[in-house]
Amino acid sequence: MTSIKFFFGVFLLEVYIVYATHFRGGTITWRPVNATPNGASADFLIRERYSWRRGFPGCGCTDATIASKGLIGPTHYVKCTAPTPAGSCSSWTNLVTTTSCTDYSVNLDVSSGERTRIDNYPLNIAFTIYYTEAAWLSFLVKGKDTDWYVANRVNTNLRPDGYINTSPVAVTLPIIYKQVGIQHVHVVQMSDFDGSDTLKCRWANASSTVTQYDECGGICEGVPGAKLIPENCTIVFTLTTPGWYAGVALQIEDYFTSTSPTPMSSVPLQFLFYGYPAPTGCSTPPEIIGNRPNRACIGTPIGSNVTEYVIVQTFCPGQTIDDFITSSPIGMKKSAIFNPSPGIYHLILSWIPQSDQYGPEPFCAGAIDNGNLQSNQWCVTFLVGFESPDIIRPTIVQGSVSPIGTVFQNQTVFSFQTTKSVNRPTRNGTTIYFRDAANDTAVAQFDCGWAPEVTFTGFTTVIRFVTVNWEPGHFYYITMDGGVVSGTEFCGPESAPITDKTYWVYNIWNPAVSSTTTTTTTPFTTVTVTTKPTSTTSINTLLTTTGIVITTTAPITTTATTSSSSPPTTAAPTTAGPTASSATTESTVAVMYPKDFEEACKQPVAIMTSLIFIVLMPGQALAMYAIFTKLENIFNPSRIQTKTRHRQRMKRIL
Repeated sequence: MTSIKFFFGVFLLEVYIVYATHFRGGTITWRPVNATPNGASADFLIRERYSWRRGFPGCGCTDATIASKGLIGPTHYVKCTAPTPAGSCSSWTNLVTTTSCTDYSVNLDVSSGERTRIDNYPLNIAFTIYYTEAAWLSFLVKGKDTDWYVANRVNTNLRPDGYINTSPVAVTLPIIYKQVGIQHVHVVQMSDFDGSDTLKCRWANASSTVTQYDECGGICEGVPGAKLIPENCTIVFTLTTPGWYAGVALQIEDYFTSTSPTPMSSVPLQFLFYGYPAPTGCSTPPEIIGNRPNRACIGTPIGSNVTEYVIVQTFCPGQTIDDFITSSPIGMKKSAIFNPSPGIYHLILSWIPQSDQYGPEPFCAGAIDNGNLQSNQWCVTFLVGFESPDIIRPTIVQGSVSPIGTVFQNQTVFSFQTTKSVNRPTRNGTTIYFRDAANDTAVAQFDCGWAPEVTFTGFTTVIRFVTVNWEPGHFYYITMDGGVVSGTEFCGPESAPITDKTYWVYNIWNPAVSSTTTTTTTPFTTVTVTTKPTSTTSINTLLTTTGIVITTTAPITTTATTSSSSPPTTAAPTTAGPTASSATTESTVAVMYPKDFEEACKQPVAIMTSLIFIVLMPGQALAMYAIFTKLENIFNPSRIQTKTRHRQRMKRIL
C-alpha cells in the first residue's frame, strides 16, 4: 500500500493506493501438435495455469464454476520479447490470462485455472513469452507487494534427432503448508514428452541468459537458506516465521543429453510455502496412501471414463479431513469427501479426457485436516491418448503366466505377459509379492524398480529366484503393486495393482504324499489302505503345467476287513505317509513348458506324418482307382447307349 499526499489550500488530502495482492503462482508450457516437422512452420499448443486468492473479485470458484468451465482471474496478457537476432515475435498474439477454473480450496482461500491455445509459429526461431503484473501478497518473507514475473523460453529449432522439441512439464500445489523450525524436503514432479531428454531445475533469475528476461521479480531465491538439487528438483528448506509465506520461483529446463551445455527450453514454475507454528494438539499431518502411489503415470485413452480414488489416512483421535487442495486438468470433477472407515477418507476423481488434452495431464492433491495440517503433496500424471499395460490373467494351462498349478520345490523361474511392450518402472516401491496362503505372509518380494532378479523383455517379465524355500504341500499366491511394469511412452504408463488372491496361484508338490511303501498282511487282518488323494481345490483341477495332479496333504483312508485261507503274502504297494523305516528321495525334474513341448515334438510329428502318408498312399490309390472305374462304368455315355439299344432290341424280340 502506498500513501500519496496532496495539498489543496489548507486541506491535506491523503490518498491510499492499494495494490491487489492476489497472485499465488503459476506456470506456462508449450508443445508441438505434431513433433514431426512438415514445412516451414508448425502448430504449437500453449498452456498457462495460474492460482489466485479466491476471495479477490473475479477469482471466486465453486463446483458450478468448474462444471461450466467458467473463467477466473484478472484480464491481463502474456506478451512476447525476442532480443536475440534469431528471435521473432511476429507470429505471437498476446494471450489473455483468464483461465477456466479447475480447483479451489475454501480453507486456503485459493482458486486455480488453466487455458490452452494453438498457434502457428515458423520453425528455427526462439522467443520468450512472459507475464508480469502486480502484486505478490504482503506476507512474504521476501518480495512482499512486488510485481510477479513469469517467463518461458519457446524454441522451435529442430532437435539434433530431427524432431520439434516439447517443453518440460512441472506440477505442484499452489500453497504448501509446513511447520516452522523443522527441515522439510519437497520434490517437484518433472516430466517431458521427449522421454530421452535430461531434465534439470534451477532457481529463477532476474537477469537470465536463457530467457533473456526477468524470471522472478522480487521473489528470486525467495526461501531463505533453501537448497535445490537440480537433477530431481528437490528443495530442502526450513521455514522460520509463523504466519508468513515464502515464494518459490523455479525454471525447469530440458537438455538433449546430460552433457549438452544449453537447454532447449525453459519453463517457469512458481508457488508458495506457508509456515505454521508447532500445533498444540495433533502434530501428525494426514497422509495420502493411495490407491495410486505418488508420482504414478496412468495411461488414459481419449474419451475414456476415468475414475480414481485419493485415499487419506489420519493418525490422531478426532482428526478429520475437511478439505483438499488440488491441481487438476480441465473437466475433472471431485466428489464430496467421505469416510468409509475409521481414520480413512476418500475423494473420488472422475474425468473424460478430450482430444485437445493429448499428452501428459498432471494432477496433485494435498489433504487438509480439521487442525489445518496439510499432508505431503501427492501427484500422478495422466498420459492422455495412451493405454497402460495390463498383466494378462492366467489361463488353465501354461499361457500368460508361468507356472500355475502344482510345481516342484526347486521352482525358481516365474514369468508373466502383458498386453503391450514394457520397461522397468522409473520409480521404486513397485513390488511383486509371493505369499503363503496358509498365513498370508510374504515369503519373497522384489522391487521391480531396481531388483536385478526381475528382467523385462518385450511383452514378457521374468522373475528368477537365486534361492527358494518353498514348503511342500503349501499353496502360494502372487500379488503386485501398481506400476510393476511400465509402458515405453513418455513417463511410462503403469500397470494397475493386483490384489486378488486367486489371480495367480500355485502349490508345491509334496513327495511324502506320493511315496511308496510295502505292507505285509496276514489272514483275517484289518488293513488300512491309503489311496492317492484327489483334488479338493477349485483351482486348475487335475490339470497343471507339470502334469502332476493337484493334491492336498490330507490322505483319504479306507478301512476294509478281508479273509483268506492262503498263507501270508506280501500285499501290493499301497500309498502311505513316510515311516521310520522308509525314506523318500526327491528327483530333480525339469519342468517342460508348452513351447518346449512344441519344439521337442516337431521332428517326431514330421516323421510320423511322412510314414503314415507312405503307408496309406497305395491303399488310397487303389481305392481311388476302384471308385473312378465304378463311376466310369455307370456314367460312360457309350455304355449307356449300348444298354439302351439292348433293352429296345429285347423288347422287340419279346
